[in-house]
Amino acid sequence: MSPPELAQLNLARLLAPLDSPQLADFVANLERINALAERSPGFLWRLQTPAGDATAIRHFGDDVIVNMSVWVDVESLRRFVYRAGHAAFLRRRREWFESCRAVNLVLWWVPAGHRPSLTEAEHRLEQLRTHGASREAFSFARTFPPPGHRV
Repeated sequence: MSPPELAQLNLARLLAPLDSPQLADFVANLERINALAERSPGFLWRLQTPAGDATAIRHFGDDVIVNMSVWVDVESLRRFVYRAGHAAFLRRRREWFESCRAVNLVLWWVPAGHRPSLTEAEHRLEQLRTHGASREAFSFARTFPPPGHRV
């Protein structure tokens, strides 16, 4: 039996339309950052349209973009987010996105090969917002091991 995999959902509320001058640098770097993620050790999958565009998915509102992916483990995702070329991009987020008033990132374990739906991800985000970190929904601040592993 294959080990569980780590799913993540991250939401960002845009400060301006994607085709605006304010977001031009963000949009110009999306392909590069997505390619970096896909080449990163531990990356398994990311949500995107058949045309390869995740920014067109507006499940959470017209001004909210979604990033959802699946990774081998927490450390692989953490390395990409905070240590790879993505980190410099992440530091610029206030140029493009509103400051978050609510939790906008959730992590959870899924069975190997499972690719979560946005409805599933929304449920996990709501769990984290309502009940705090647990084995069902957590963040980088407080992670949990995969099911079947002891804390």
